[in-house]
Amino acid sequence: MNSDAFPSDAQAEIYRFPHEGEAAVEQTAQRQAAVHPAPVQPVEGYGADTASDENADHFITRDGKTYAGTHLIIDVYGGSRLDDIEHIRQMMHDAVTAAGATLLHTHLHHFTPNGGVSGVAVLAESHISIHTWPERDYGALDVFMCGDSAPEKAVEVIREAFQPSHLAVDTHLRGDEVDAAPARSAG
Repeated sequence: MNSDAFPSDAQAEIYRFPHEGEAAVEQTAQRQAAVHPAPVQPVEGYGADTASDENADHFITRDGKTYAGTHLIIDVYGGSRLDDIEHIRQMMHDAVTAAGATLLHTHLHHFTPNGGVSGVAVLAESHISIHTWPERDYGALDVFMCGDSAPEKAVEVIREAFQPSHLAVDTHLRGDEVDAAPARSAG
């Protein structure tokens, strides 16, 4: 496969929104440099391709727990602008930025006749997804991130974007039993 025609996630360019000027692009680059350390140097006996940051598992260890990432299940009740696809796209961009994550691409779909929106922002750290029912003033979002990102910072962006009468957030630590699971045998 031609990797230039079909870039891998490691080669993907960060999506830049049309309204971003050079200053915003530079700020994004500086933020990402601060959040994501330089790639790991090659280890003797291994090729340069095997000793990169993309091969690290990015598990998190906090408060004595080790896990893959934090998964926030967010319910928006009594929300507004849940049918505004460009507003939702901007909310996702702002949530990614607030969380210190890396946006790879977004895909949103507008349904008719109710105007609901479903979509995902694919991140180097995982994803943010949304499904809305504007006829019920309800939205369901998932924010799942691993590594050095701070998914909890996306919650206030979501609250500000939709101005809900109630916002419910459940937190699940994904992969928190990986170390307790039996090791997979080679071969």
